[in-house]
Amino acid sequence: MTASAADMQALYKQQGYLTAVPMLSDRELQAARAAFAELEREFGQEYTQYSLHNVHQQYDWVMALVKHPRVLEVVKTILGPDILLLDSRFICKYPTGRNSTSSGQGANDTTSDINGGSISKDMPGLPYVAWHQDMRYWGLDGGPVLSVWLALDNSLENNGALQVIPGSHYSGLLPHRTSAHPGNMLSVNQEIPEELVETDKAIICPLQAGQMSLHDGLLVHGSDPNTSACRRCGFVIRYVPTCAYPVQDPDRPRHFNATVLVSGEDKFKHFSNTVAPSV
Repeated sequence: MTASAADMQALYKQQGYLTAVPMLSDRELQAARAAFAELEREFGQEYTQYSLHNVHQQYDWVMALVKHPRVLEVVKTILGPDILLLDSRFICKYPTGRNSTSSGQGANDTTSDINGGSISKDMPGLPYVAWHQDMRYWGLDGGPVLSVWLALDNSLENNGALQVIPGSHYSGLLPHRTSAHPGNMLSVNQEIPEELVETDKAIICPLQAGQMSLHDGLLVHGSDPNTSACRRCGFVIRYVPTCAYPVQDPDRPRHFNATVLVSGEDKFKHFSNTVAPSV
């Protein structure tokens, strides 16, 4: 392991996330954006906002993203050499224009570690993602879940960038309840009660298009509505080490029908539908 990889591993362990990791070249980014635009034209924005789920099974260009060598290089630093793709989804917050003064304002302002703010309370009804932990929705044990956000667009404070509570992954799995505010994009409409979230420690993680963030499945995170004139689109990829396995948990029912071995070997065979890498 190189010194930089060791530093990356230590930082991820300490704070539960990494952000602003350079990933796609300009050419790769433009190709991905063009391919996604085709999906928008085919399905419409209402669908592409949240319903492009596990389409790595359908489109070669999406499978190439989940197997991208630079993505996997970072993921292997955190999870080790034997890795499964668990799940993937495109998430888009389309512009509302509310409180926006210019379509280009702040387009290149991607300074890291901006203090975060309120999630959704000040903008009721607009699409947002409530404070939550990914592991609340994944019936898994035996290993961590690592979530990647691969930015197809700039992800900024005013278009609803990721907010995290550093170190919150050490708190274990927190209670979740039905969200009190309309507009929550989480499919089960849940949130961590506000009194359990240290919102004063929240950090906004802006990204330039083509960069990547990644976070632990127990990290508390969320995002505010897009109040800008600019779309915020990203590709969410969930990875697990091959030692992880599904559990029968009625509070976390989940079927894993799209798993793919993306690195190393799978000695455990815990996921019956896993696709082996092509030779």
